[in-house]
Amino acid sequence: MKNAIIVHGMPSKREDRVAKALGIKYSKFHWLGWLDRQLRHNGYEVWAPEMPHPYKPEYKLWAEQAEKAKIGPDTTLIGHSCGGGFWIKYLSLNKNLKVGRVILVAPWIDPDGDEAEDFFKNYKMDPDLAARTRGLVIFNSDNDMGNVLKSVARIRRTIKNIEYREFHKYGHFTIFQMKTTKFPELLQACLEGL
Repeated sequence: MKNAIIVHGMPSKREDRVAKALGIKYSKFHWLGWLDRQLRHNGYEVWAPEMPHPYKPEYKLWAEQAEKAKIGPDTTLIGHSCGGGFWIKYLSLNKNLKVGRVILVAPWIDPDGDEAEDFFKNYKMDPDLAARTRGLVIFNSDNDMGNVLKSVARIRRTIKNIEYREFHKYGHFTIFQMKTTKFPELLQACLEGL
C-alpha cells in the first residue's frame, strides 16, 4: 500500500500563538492537515507525527517518530521547512534506503548554524540522494526568508537531479502568506509520483 509521511517544521513564536489559540497541532497547521486528508482520500496511508520538542528539534527523536511508519519504495516523503531539512539529513544518513517521491517545501537546513543547535550537524549531504527516490522536488518561493533561500541554494548546488518549482509570493508557504490551508500544487506533485 502506498503511504506518505508528512513532517512539519520548527514553529515560529507567531505560529505557536496562533496554533494554540485555534487548538491546532503543528502537524495539522497551515496546509498540512488539508494535505493529510487529500492523500487519504487518494488511497494513501498517512503518518503526520507531532515531532518532539519542535522549538529545539533533536534529530534522533525526530527520526524515531518518522520511523514509526513504514519507509520504503512506495513511501512519499513530504517536509516543510525544518521538516524538509530533516528528510535531507535522514536520507543522507540512510544511503541504502530507497523511497518514493520526496517533496521539500521551503526546506531549511540552518545554513548559518545558529538556530537549530546540533540538528543539522554531523552529516554530509548526499549528492546522489535523488537517485534513490522516484523524484526529489523542491518548492521554493521567491519571497521566502533569506536563510531559507540560502538553504535552497545550497541544496540545489549539492544534490544532483532535483526538480525545482518556484512560486511567486508564497512566502514561507504558511497560512499567513498563502491565505489558505489548501495547497493543490503540492497535492498534484504527490500524486505525480504514483
